[in-house]
Amino acid sequence: MNHELFTIAVLYFTSFFAIINPLGVMPVFMTMTADLTDKQRRKTALKAVFTAFITLLLFAFSGQLMFRFFGISVDGFRVVGGIIFFIMGFDLLQARISKIKMDEEMVKKYVDDISVTPLGIPIIAGPGAITNAIVLMEDSAHLSLKFILILTIIFTLGLTYVVLLGAGKIGKLLGETGNKITMKLMGLIMMVIAVEFFFAGLKPILQSIFQITPVS
Repeated sequence: MNHELFTIAVLYFTSFFAIINPLGVMPVFMTMTADLTDKQRRKTALKAVFTAFITLLLFAFSGQLMFRFFGISVDGFRVVGGIIFFIMGFDLLQARISKIKMDEEMVKKYVDDISVTPLGIPIIAGPGAITNAIVLMEDSAHLSLKFILILTIIFTLGLTYVVLLGAGKIGKLLGETGNKITMKLMGLIMMVIAVEFFFAGLKPILQSIFQITPVS
């Protein structure tokens, strides 16, 4: 039985790790926090991970109910996530973030803003991770499996936090010019991802509206 639970835990972990992709989150975090101090960067990472944890936990336990009550679909999440990604990617492409000079109060507000959106949601806790949490919670028939799922989410987000902390050292190695180049590159990549997100969500919605049968 213990071996079976371990196998399930590994499957849960690999699915969340692949979807959240901490290594893919790191360059975005690095560019968005390039002008922050190490302490501010740690605070941002912690708030982003905590936001993602609360979001995944909330949807895991009440996702289907919330979806039905508000009439929300996963495809709708993808469309909105795509729009948010595109706006953020465009700002990164223009290297606007590095040009912002902020006082202490502005920095605090900036950290709070980006910690929740877009870092916490939808970059870490995106449509894929939210859907995965809902599906796995429904599949976890026993209390022990639900407990393993929660521990798996905590472990994955803990690893994400550790990876984000390493972004600061990489940023220092790259320097200001390297950060700007990385920022523009990530902006371009994020805009491409945004388009993929947007149309991945829009296609099923249009098929449903026009009653088009998907081609296998």
